[in-house]
Amino acid sequence: MDMSRLTWLLGEPVATGQLKANPEDFIVEEDLGFEPDGEGEHLLVRIRKNGCNTQFVAEQLARFAKVHPRDVSYAGLKDRHAVTEQWFCLHLPGKADPDLSQFNLEGCEVVRASRHRKKMRIGTLKGNAFTLVLRQISNIADVEARLEKITQQGVPNYFGTQRFGRGGNNLVQAKRWATNEARPKERAKRSFYLSASRSAMFNIVASQRLADGTVRQPMLGDALQLSGRGSWFVAKAEEFESLQPRVESGELLVTAPLPGDGPLGTLEDAEAFEQSCLSDQTDLLSLLKRERVEPARRAIMLQPLQMQWQRWDDVTLELKFWLPAGSYATSVVRELMNLDETDADITE
Repeated sequence: MDMSRLTWLLGEPVATGQLKANPEDFIVEEDLGFEPDGEGEHLLVRIRKNGCNTQFVAEQLARFAKVHPRDVSYAGLKDRHAVTEQWFCLHLPGKADPDLSQFNLEGCEVVRASRHRKKMRIGTLKGNAFTLVLRQISNIADVEARLEKITQQGVPNYFGTQRFGRGGNNLVQAKRWATNEARPKERAKRSFYLSASRSAMFNIVASQRLADGTVRQPMLGDALQLSGRGSWFVAKAEEFESLQPRVESGELLVTAPLPGDGPLGTLEDAEAFEQSCLSDQTDLLSLLKRERVEPARRAIMLQPLQMQWQRWDDVTLELKFWLPAGSYATSVVRELMNLDETDADITE
């Protein structure tokens, strides 16, 4: 998907710069939102890694602990080309803890380990804390001015380029699948292609709402989400007037669809708007329906928390913030500057 065609909240940045000039410039710390129980048949292992992707580390942990790869799980993928801390879950019923001091994998360090009662599954995390170093910034004053605005207004909650694969290949393959040109055999690839399809359509609708200036102006029939919650409700005529100030204040968030096999979730004006935005996506919509993907909604706006930054010099800035699970640090950086070199962060 061409991210350059998506609407910016603050207008296209005037500054250019570099993200991830080296892995240490991109630090991600996973936040589960809970502490391990200290007992149970699962062992949670927190690993700091650099130069290894999540699945590879999981496979090496399984080999080390002498368990089947399916007995090692994780909450989300983390980028290979970054310094990341994340939890892995080993299912060890009736088994002693392996001696993790002997786990030797280049680029990996065991930070801590503790027993837990429940298996950790994909999505079992609250969010991620990021520390980014932005380098070679051509207009650092403009970047800082934008950071001030983002602290107040947030950023568009777009899915990042990594959701669509290298060169947008996941979306290309999804379209081939949709037109029966080629059906992917691997379950994992089918999942990636379906995710790319609905993510692209979310981005399309979200971008148009931003372009129309209605991201904080609800339409009749909008699906609204209470900030910080996953559930949503439809804006009906009898309560519409009272909802407007709550949307303007950010207490309620306008959502866009993650289409599937079912209605979009909106009604009346909002439903007509979304159907218009997606009118040329019939092949992908049919694919999602055919594969019985469950429809969902996602807030169009994202508010980074715990934001702080400091200049290192006139062309370098360190930026820290926290994002909820499923959101992308590159969506924050996209509002700050155009990248000299596109890099991806994976935070799902």
